[in-house]
Amino acid sequence: MSWAEQEFTNLDLGDKRLNKRAVLLAEQLAANPEASIPGACGGWAETAAAYRFFAQDEMGWDAIMAPHWQRSVDRMRPHPVVLCIQDTTELDFNGQAINGLGPLSYEAQRGMYLHPTYAVTPVREPLGVLDAHMWARESKDASGKRAGIKESVRWIEGYQRVAEQANALPDTRLVYVADRESDILALMVAARDLGHPADWLVRSQHNRSLPDGGKLWDAVTNSEPLGGIRFTMGARPGQPAREIRQQLWTQRVELPDGDGGTVAVTCIVAREVDAPAGVKAVEWRLLSNRPAADLEAVTELIDWYRARWEIELFFHVLKNGCRVEALQLATMERLERALALYMVVAWRIARLMRLGRTCPDLSAALLFEHDEWQAAFILNKKKPPVTAPGLNEAIRLVAQLGGFLGRKSDGEPGVKTIWQGLQRVMDFAAGLRFARGLDA
Repeated sequence: MSWAEQEFTNLDLGDKRLNKRAVLLAEQLAANPEASIPGACGGWAETAAAYRFFAQDEMGWDAIMAPHWQRSVDRMRPHPVVLCIQDTTELDFNGQAINGLGPLSYEAQRGMYLHPTYAVTPVREPLGVLDAHMWARESKDASGKRAGIKESVRWIEGYQRVAEQANALPDTRLVYVADRESDILALMVAARDLGHPADWLVRSQHNRSLPDGGKLWDAVTNSEPLGGIRFTMGARPGQPAREIRQQLWTQRVELPDGDGGTVAVTCIVAREVDAPAGVKAVEWRLLSNRPAADLEAVTELIDWYRARWEIELFFHVLKNGCRVEALQLATMERLERALALYMVVAWRIARLMRLGRTCPDLSAALLFEHDEWQAAFILNKKKPPVTAPGLNEAIRLVAQLGGFLGRKSDGEPGVKTIWQGLQRVMDFAAGLRFARGLDA
């Protein structure tokens, strides 16, 4: 059974032919994520079938993702803590004739927004996409106002959905993690009123007023520092990896809720010390419902916030690995159906990378078919072993086909070399299957 057949088990699109097409499309897109739909499908008949699939107007994109959502929950179940990371990204389709798009950051840009919930473990194993919002903005009217739902509502609704999911996972503590845009008092109030079925951890954007008239950040940093931590921050666009040393402050405070009451929150300030000359110091101000009075508890929350980078990695794979902004489909609804499949593909690529690093001794047979891991050896001019190798070995071989050099100083492969190597592996594996059929 292929990975897509496993991931889309119990898919029900109302027609067995549509179910079969969805699984085949997921396999084709995953095998060649950088290609266009015609390039991934490999022929006119398959390409036409793909476009017919995306044109099924009675089929919701959420129905396509429903089996993946359930599989994600199943993967979450054994873990004591799961981080449910949320963020919004722009998808820019400027210049393409796609009906239903709206303005982006600049009114002249045309595109749409994607706001998923991405589940990962505290050690950053991607478990899946739990849900998503997709929408296009309305254009501003003559007065400069924009109609439609206020976008800040997406963050509050996002927490509420995570809270609902928490009820189905009584032995797993879910933690809603988000960046500065989620620093919304209404979200904290909603969580308080629900009894915090899921924890929340957000980056503070507003230096809020306290009941005594002071300011939040000042009140925290005016107290004695709790201690310090060191960690290595991975490379970012335009920034090499470097070691960070931060000093920490924490304080439990009551924030006015705007309705005569208060919301109890923990505020943490993590401020870099001795930053290199010419480099902006890394400073995070975090808010959480969780008490964190000692260094261990504060460090845990900071580690969880640092895991928020995984959703940025997911967006990177989706946009640059799967090149979804190059999709040429006639309507936004068709884009949404395509994005439903591409989100699962992007998750799988990111998962391969992380599991190769964190669980190197897992059998490659858990994530690769027999012909696929054998192809990775053959293309690297190595004799395949009799039994499946460890996952890390297989992934490094795949990545070497995508340009990863594999030297001791190179560390572990990144997602780009993995998705590029996968294209060669999948093509070769398909050739093996075809040749085997000729011999039969």
